[in-house]
Amino acid sequence: MDKSVSQAYEDEIQALEEEIRLLTEEYEDIRQESTFFTDEEILKSIKLFQRETQGGTKGHESPSDLKAQLESLETDVSFFMTFTGFQFTSHSKKTVEKTRDRRVQKHRLSGKCHSLSFQLEFQLLETQNNEKVSTVVSDLSIIMDSREDSGVSKFVSSTEEHGNLLAFFRSLSSYAEWHEHRRRTFLHFKAKYPDIVTVPEGLLGDFIILRSPKVSGFELMIVWKIHLDEEGTTTPVLDLLTKVPEQVLEQRMTRVESIPGSFRSALRLFGIEAAIENLIKVLGS
Repeated sequence: MDKSVSQAYEDEIQALEEEIRLLTEEYEDIRQESTFFTDEEILKSIKLFQRETQGGTKGHESPSDLKAQLESLETDVSFFMTFTGFQFTSHSKKTVEKTRDRRVQKHRLSGKCHSLSFQLEFQLLETQNNEKVSTVVSDLSIIMDSREDSGVSKFVSSTEEHGNLLAFFRSLSSYAEWHEHRRRTFLHFKAKYPDIVTVPEGLLGDFIILRSPKVSGFELMIVWKIHLDEEGTTTPVLDLLTKVPEQVLEQRMTRVESIPGSFRSALRLFGIEAAIENLIKVLGS
């Protein structure tokens, strides 16, 4: 065979091999591009799994063993959600670069921590040196429902700048836990004292109103803010505001002015729930 013809065949073979490699990578990217599953899809998969294992599994684990493993995994997921408050609702990833010792993937993640929703988008660089694998987060973008709060906005900006996902999840867990604690506390007092306690902005608001059942127009507002600083530290801040009819204010000016200070002292001595409980009882009496 002529040498030039042989070289042409070799060149064409190499071109085909390169095309196969590119098509394989493209297929892998498409396959990985979206890994989001709805609750309905997960339920269908579980039912399909159960049907496939009903007839027996020769040479494999028995259906009862597989079912036990599935139940164990569901228990672990349930424990994680209960312990941390996190529930991830969607996740997708796409490989944007891949070599022998380097891979870059773009991730999108959304979920909730207690009552707070969040969305993340970031790139994850994985590099391998000998047997050691290192990862670096970059291009981090965070969307949160509470970002209109200046403290949350500063925290999010700082986290995006440093690309610290671990700090974000740790701080969000503490911040959301305080929100959940406030919600449960408001719900408790609203249910226990429906004639005195009102929640004008709902259980996710940051204040409740205590109305005196004996003095018309006499109201106390408990304001409960939750601050998140740039370093990710969560601090609850409570205060008391008064709304007093003029005739009551004229007769008991000194006693009314002392109420906010007494409430703050009770917070330091007894804690949030006990301080609110004592205030409601005094107001009711």
